[in-house]
Amino acid sequence: MSTETQPENPSSAPGVDDAIAATRKNNTRGKVLTASMVGTTIEFFDFYAYATASSLVFPALFFPNQTSTTQLLSSFAIFGVAFVARPLGSIIFGHFGDRIGRKKTLIASLLIMGIGTFLIGLLPTASTPGWVVLAPLFLVLLRFCQGVGLGGEWSGAALLATENAPKGKRAIWGTFPQLGAPVGFIIANLLFVALGTWTSPEAFLAWGWRIPFLLSALLVAVGLYVRMSLMETPAFQLVAQKQQISKAPLGRVFATSWKPLILGTFIMLATYVIFYFMTAFTLTYGTSPATPEQAQTAAEAAGKTFDPAGFVAGLGYTKNEFLTYLIIGVVFFGIFTVVSGPLAEKLGRRKMLLGVTVLIAAYGLVVNALFNAGTPGVIIGLIVGFILMGLTFGPMAAYLPELFPANVRYTGSAISYNMSSVIGAGPAPFAMVALWQAEGESIFYCGLYIIAAAILTIIALWLAKDTSEIDMEDQLS
Repeated sequence: MSTETQPENPSSAPGVDDAIAATRKNNTRGKVLTASMVGTTIEFFDFYAYATASSLVFPALFFPNQTSTTQLLSSFAIFGVAFVARPLGSIIFGHFGDRIGRKKTLIASLLIMGIGTFLIGLLPTASTPGWVVLAPLFLVLLRFCQGVGLGGEWSGAALLATENAPKGKRAIWGTFPQLGAPVGFIIANLLFVALGTWTSPEAFLAWGWRIPFLLSALLVAVGLYVRMSLMETPAFQLVAQKQQISKAPLGRVFATSWKPLILGTFIMLATYVIFYFMTAFTLTYGTSPATPEQAQTAAEAAGKTFDPAGFVAGLGYTKNEFLTYLIIGVVFFGIFTVVSGPLAEKLGRRKMLLGVTVLIAAYGLVVNALFNAGTPGVIIGLIVGFILMGLTFGPMAAYLPELFPANVRYTGSAISYNMSSVIGAGPAPFAMVALWQAEGESIFYCGLYIIAAAILTIIALWLAKDTSEIDMEDQLS
């Protein structure tokens, strides 16, 4: 039996229309854009900052007594802790986002995420007396806190944008939080390139790696200031006025919206797979030695023994070279994220995403040929992949929330988004590295992995409905 009650004609209650009108006047386009984008910018900034630090400095700083191989594995294992924590964060923040409102919940998620990131920049390393065990332990704890905060951040930011959007512009406003991915990527990588240029390797190891984590506090401060100036979204205000706030959003979303939960998870799958292919995998593949001679030289420079039997050819670019190509590609990611909004409004979310996902599958067929066609092929492969990434990622901030009723929207969209990250983002880089190494010099199997994810997403989109014309304020479970 429902735990909610609904009075007669709630929308005509005194003051409701005036409150919503005041909200729309206060929550300007600029405020909503900044408030929704800053959290996702921090999310992706942190992802790239931590991924780079995990590869360059964390193994030696936090696991000094292990072998080089176990150092790297331990460092990346802690990197993965945030993915484990994200579903928990989606449940926690989804509950409060549907119970007490989007604004307060988003402030809390940003604080938890921001404090965790900032404290990593202050964390003593394992070489500090008494911190041999405590340093990696606190690194795990802070990564877990980041993951919990991130688990509630995206969904809240998406609702902040789409529930404040004017009619016919939800997909356009929904691209605001999505822009955090390319913006965070560019800021993080430009910062690391600058640090690598302006500091010596010794200085970077001693203190330079801390700067990106500490500077994230500036983004958090801007985000908190703007978010505290916003009013609650019109959709949640109406849920409260209609006395339809769910006492147990998690149970209610599974009871009334289990189908959108499953479909939403798989609708996001191809997006996550191509994203982590374009970022995490291509950087590894692109900067791995192309010849045994390059591999031997690199091993000798690192003081390691080269094993020809374990050699698998990459593309042989230097890290700065390939990062430059990636940054070029990510510029197109940002541009086409913006382009995707008007397209999703004109064509409908479902129809547009079906077309883009078919193109992602086609990209999987040609990706090996592109990346093995010299530098022009690599750059074209990166640009095309990131264009597809922008086109599929942009509409998601509108489409996933629209699948769910207003009183369980935060919980439903957060769980779908983060469960998709567990099955799509988590295993993708490792699976692709394994496929590449198993096949040898080719990444054809990696293309097949992309195609498989695209097929699952196409099936989910085929079974889902288009949501372009729904009224997000009147939709209740």
